[in-house]
Amino acid sequence: MHIAVCDDEKNVRELLADKIRSLFPSAELALYPSGEELLLADTTTDILLLDIQMPGKDGMQTAREFRAKNRQAAIIFVTALEEYVFQAFDVEAFHYLVKPFDDDKFANVLQTAVKRLAEKRVQTAASLVITKGGEHITVNPQEIMYAEVFDRKIILHTLQDEIEYYGKMKELEKKVGEGFYRPHRAYLVNMNYIRKYDVTTIYLEKGQVLMAKQNYQDFVKCYLRFIRRKGTENDI
Repeated sequence: MHIAVCDDEKNVRELLADKIRSLFPSAELALYPSGEELLLADTTTDILLLDIQMPGKDGMQTAREFRAKNRQAAIIFVTALEEYVFQAFDVEAFHYLVKPFDDDKFANVLQTAVKRLAEKRVQTAASLVITKGGEHITVNPQEIMYAEVFDRKIILHTLQDEIEYYGKMKELEKKVGEGFYRPHRAYLVNMNYIRKYDVTTIYLEKGQVLMAKQNYQDFVKCYLRFIRRKGTENDI
């Protein structure tokens, strides 16, 4: 497990590092004095503890650029500024710790983040395996933004590319499980990537899909339930 701390104050970095070591002695720690150094680092990060008020790139800008490269890491803001809590949703932050906080609160947040990380790894282990032209390709369902049917083929639109193969949408829908919704017979969307929607269209982080009018009310219920569940897990 790799944990990073990014704060411009050396004493804060060292204090947080001591707390982390006392809770998870085997964790690999990386300490950064600025957002710029964090973003330039070519290292794995599973959990990021991030200050907001820093010279140069502030914590929110750093978080946005970090999230663009790392979809899976848990971001925990550690700051004295309460007013940015709602912006934390934009970068899918795991938690927002306001200084000062006690050791029990810090331990609870970090332990929960580690638990969620372990759960995500179990989910990732159950990756989707598809067959294309005699080749077997492993795809992490969480990296699929949406899937569509075109000319008897399924096209998976992932974070990095598009993958086409012959298959049935019903079978894919069963394999990817919770977190996905089929708003139209030709589309299946990962609700993590939804940015806005209306009665005819769902707009995703990249691309958009059609909404069947008869599915709209059910979609809204499912999506709001998904958001509530996700908010409870993130506990911001």
